[in-house]
Amino acid sequence: MDSKELKNKLFLDERNGYFKIDEKAEKEIEVFANGYKTFLTASKTERLCNKNAIMLAKEKGFCEFVPDKQYKAGDKVFYNQRDKSVILSIIGKQPVEKGVRIVAAHIDSPRIDLKANPLYEAEELGYFKTHYYGGIRKYQWVAIPLCLYGVVYNENGEKKEISLGDKEGEPKFVITDLLPHLGAEQGKRPLNDGIKGEELNILIGSRPFNNDEESQAVKLNLMKIINEKYGFKEADFRTAELEFVPAFDACDIGFDRSLIGGYGHDDRVCAYPALMAALDTENPEYTVVTVLTDKEETGSDGNTGLRSNYLRNFVWDLAKMQGADGYRALRNSKCLSADVNAAFDPTFADVFEKRNASLINKGVVITKYTGARGKGGTSDASAEYMSFISQMLNKENVVWQTGELGKVDAGGGGTVAMFIANMDVETVDLGVPVLSMHSPFEVISKLDLFMAYKAFMAFNK
Repeated sequence: MDSKELKNKLFLDERNGYFKIDEKAEKEIEVFANGYKTFLTASKTERLCNKNAIMLAKEKGFCEFVPDKQYKAGDKVFYNQRDKSVILSIIGKQPVEKGVRIVAAHIDSPRIDLKANPLYEAEELGYFKTHYYGGIRKYQWVAIPLCLYGVVYNENGEKKEISLGDKEGEPKFVITDLLPHLGAEQGKRPLNDGIKGEELNILIGSRPFNNDEESQAVKLNLMKIINEKYGFKEADFRTAELEFVPAFDACDIGFDRSLIGGYGHDDRVCAYPALMAALDTENPEYTVVTVLTDKEETGSDGNTGLRSNYLRNFVWDLAKMQGADGYRALRNSKCLSADVNAAFDPTFADVFEKRNASLINKGVVITKYTGARGKGGTSDASAEYMSFISQMLNKENVVWQTGELGKVDAGGGGTVAMFIANMDVETVDLGVPVLSMHSPFEVISKLDLFMAYKAFMAFNK
């Protein structure tokens, strides 16, 4: 055996994923990517993701889950957690007590939220005060078009769903920035303070009400428009849930159209293939549980995040239906924590350790452990479970790689993996590499996206 043959036998196959697939797979990748772009553009908030996922599930025959009802193998159900998270499940042939197959992705993304008392006027311009949500680089959110989504209840308890700025012809919103001619002092700030949190004020109008000299005429005119359009008063902002997100659509990137740019890849680039795999799974051996959850970007706290018990309670209800113990079902379960990793960026190579970074077009990435520095805040998957997952992926011809989130002491991050692992469930992170993660316009590979779908399909069956 010569050295080339020995290398092929013993070394990692680190070729670009496009060298590992055929023409048929390339066509499948394009079709899947087109569906994803449509979903991403239409699902810019956790509420929209929840709504669209349930709509697609119903079209595939999923019915709303009823606790204490008896379900049989092959039945498809969904559980709506307060309109912000959703669980899809297909009852398996094996008893629930033998374990379920959990795929968990999150559907919240970094964004700009409104404060409870947001509307004000300054020098005859109208603004909203904001409080950013999740880990953002604040300077990236200025001077780009924004749109508004959310829910408001008026004083009579009537619900109004807000959507403005995302459709053609609708007005958009913006956070202004200094011109370079006057930005000398601002330019001396550290990058993280180039734009401060209290400077993320959203410009919403400038026209005064009527021609009288009443103070706050611009604010009054804006409140009049809001009241006429949505039927609520300034006091109703205090109980509202309003979010600003980028007002542009997902699109192809590059001459070769091999990449997709858009807002919210983290983590909808994992949520969508997880959702599609759940919808395409028929008669699984083990019960499939796909959870699209909220609040990951702020630590998974709250009753729609995975630190709460709603996922645990759902699995316990499934076990109870069959006269089994929920804790035994969880003990025997397996999970893919479907979350993204940072793709190696040659422009900023110094924060990565390239041998252990995930790369674009190298397939779906397994992240054995996340956390920061000394593996703080991670579950660290076992060798046994890593072997199980790697064999499964190889058997189904899934292009995959492993990766860490940057150099050991460069930073780090977390996922929902540890919260599910804390339920005594075998868990590992598996997701898609992302460029410009947490920015208003992230970039992913179509090939990597499709390999995530193939991985979840293999796991479900």
